[in-house]
Amino acid sequence: MTALFRRILMTHGRANTLLLLAGAIWGFGFVAQSSAMGSVGPFMFVTLRFFLAALTIMPLAVREAKAAPVKLTRADYYGFFFIGVLLFSGAALQQVGMQTTSVTNAGFLTGLYVVMVPFLGVILFWQWPHAVVWPCALTALAGIYLLSGGHLEGLTAGDLLIVACAIFWALQIIFINRIGMKSGRPIMLSLVQFMVCGLLGLVATLSTERTELFSILAAAPEILFAGVISSGIGFTLQVVGQRFTTAPQAAIMLSSEALFAALFGAILLGERMSLQGVAGCALIFFAMIAVELIPALRSRIRVRTP
Repeated sequence: MTALFRRILMTHGRANTLLLLAGAIWGFGFVAQSSAMGSVGPFMFVTLRFFLAALTIMPLAVREAKAAPVKLTRADYYGFFFIGVLLFSGAALQQVGMQTTSVTNAGFLTGLYVVMVPFLGVILFWQWPHAVVWPCALTALAGIYLLSGGHLEGLTAGDLLIVACAIFWALQIIFINRIGMKSGRPIMLSLVQFMVCGLLGLVATLSTERTELFSILAAAPEILFAGVISSGIGFTLQVVGQRFTTAPQAAIMLSSEALFAALFGAILLGERMSLQGVAGCALIFFAMIAVELIPALRSRIRVRTP
């Protein structure tokens, strides 16, 4: 399976295509994630979502392990566990925050990770991204803001939780590039982080929530989609794609989640997009194209310059 991914992902551009696909999947699943809160608690949703995700990719992880030339070390598993803790923190904070904030606010504030990734990369590791990343990140954030309606309602405690969620999303993206990719085992990384999320969610559920079976059955369609598609496939595409691109560029490509959420809302739910929303889509699209093409064009110019 790892060899298959290596054959497919020969270029930086194809890696970004996978990240775009992950953003599309997350955009499609945002409504399911929100509506499930009417039946189950946030920690139960996180628990079931990530256990399902782990079951979804477990056969692929087994195949990857059999084909791997070198076994994973204890340090690799520690790194995978740490990334799983970051993922759980972001997912849990987002689910809890969505109980007391609007979908508009949640969509915009979650998108803050686009600008947090390059800033945190500099603060934590003094790792400066390509110069084009800064204007592209701000452009994508402006697009998300316009797409969300161009305003924020009165900030609540839920909004602050969503901001904290964005910090953990940013850290997860950064540490996938910093420690997760050294092993060359993206599927096993996904499996471990999903299991960590599921186990931590189960502990939190047993400690704070009381969920009946009929409540889980009522939210079953949303849980299945979030677990198998949004998490199992979406987050695995993220991990695989990040092997061939930088964390700041990955964050910009993943910000397409907001763009696809708006497009799917218009296509499937008949929602009409305002001129402001169209402008937001254009800004996000421009940022994704610019962060991909400008570095490539500059590299070609340097090569041709005698």
